[in-house]
Amino acid sequence: MSNEHHLAAGPPDRHSAIPTRYWLVFGTFLLSMLLYVDRVCISSAKENIAADLKLTDTEMGWVLSIFALGYALFQVPSGIMADRFGPRVILTAVVTVWSAFTALTGAAYGYVSMMLCRFCFGAGEAGAFPGCARAVYSWIPMSERGLVQGVMFSGARFGAAFTLPVVAWMVSHLGWRMSFVVLGLVGVGWAIFWFFWFRDDPETHPRISLAEKELILKARQAAVTGEETTPKLTATRLFGSRNVWLLMLQYFASNFTFFFCLSWMFSYLKKRYELGMVEAGLYAALPPLAGAFGNWTAGALIDWIYRRGKWTASRRTPAVCGFILAAVGLLASLQMNTALGAVLCLSLAVFGADMTIAPSWSVCIDIGRGNAGTVSGTMNMAGNLGSFVTALAFPYLLQWTGTHNTFFYVGAALNVVAVGAWLLTRPERKLEAY
Repeated sequence: MSNEHHLAAGPPDRHSAIPTRYWLVFGTFLLSMLLYVDRVCISSAKENIAADLKLTDTEMGWVLSIFALGYALFQVPSGIMADRFGPRVILTAVVTVWSAFTALTGAAYGYVSMMLCRFCFGAGEAGAFPGCARAVYSWIPMSERGLVQGVMFSGARFGAAFTLPVVAWMVSHLGWRMSFVVLGLVGVGWAIFWFFWFRDDPETHPRISLAEKELILKARQAAVTGEETTPKLTATRLFGSRNVWLLMLQYFASNFTFFFCLSWMFSYLKKRYELGMVEAGLYAALPPLAGAFGNWTAGALIDWIYRRGKWTASRRTPAVCGFILAAVGLLASLQMNTALGAVLCLSLAVFGADMTIAPSWSVCIDIGRGNAGTVSGTMNMAGNLGSFVTALAFPYLLQWTGTHNTFFYVGAALNVVAVGAWLLTRPERKLEAY
């Protein structure tokens, strides 16, 4: 039986001013924002950290990339735990752990201790988005999934944009060590809120209305597609899926483009265009803001196409368009002679790269169902290997070729390859079927 004919979400919920699932979306938006605030702060403080700890550019490249390695390696274990123990406990735990290592970053006294803190910080953050994916599977109707993913991930971009100038100000006034401590305390506050407010299934939430509960149970994926249970996930089923490998490939390309914003863009703009610290922070904030709008655009487009009975096109179209824009933006930035021109082109690239995020995570939930945490963690593992490569590729490609241009050519080529991957992806096919 075709899944294309089971797309209705049911009647709107009019029994509460703000549906409980909207508070869930707001909570994950704040989580996504916090995740990137804590992640990006090291980019704004890079020069101060390097000066205090006497680190070279290549050593700072390793400090930036070791986070991505820890983040990537713990994606699949974190996703498995989110599926097994539920997002309530797992998200509370991972936010507490990464907040502790955010604060401990301020206590680093050398290269090795900084590397250890950042690796553990990355490992702690690994469970965040797989945990959110598992929550979305249980709580969000199919016809709302795209926009929910777009809103949630836009929080990451607002966090990145907010952090670059604000942390530059914090570092100037509080010092880089105390800045990390303050951010760690904020994370602990979010973890306390999540544990006491959230429930893994809407049926057990004490504040949800009966009408909204019925809407969710009727319109979430298991009901829409007629699935009663999700088959047990094995390594053979996971890595035997063509969809999973295609998702991993394209997400590597997406993260390669965006992680430049989190690692080297601030110092690249500052040095190439001879900008002051705060001015460079303001310029560097523009591409992540563009990414937020890319997330919203793709999320709305996904749901608009899906409601017209086109499940596959709803995921594929925004992603293909996004990767084309990302390739064009990276190449166009090389032709610009001013900081503003370069930043506008990089903003186009990040807008495009972020158009690919909501469809990527939507497909993980589509094909993973009750194993959405594990499938999305597998994709995110590959994506963050892209982040790991980005942080190292930028300084090493410059060292090997004598020009920053090589990095942008490689990024554009990866985006073109990702277009091909999306043309082969089949979100309407179950994990074991394709």
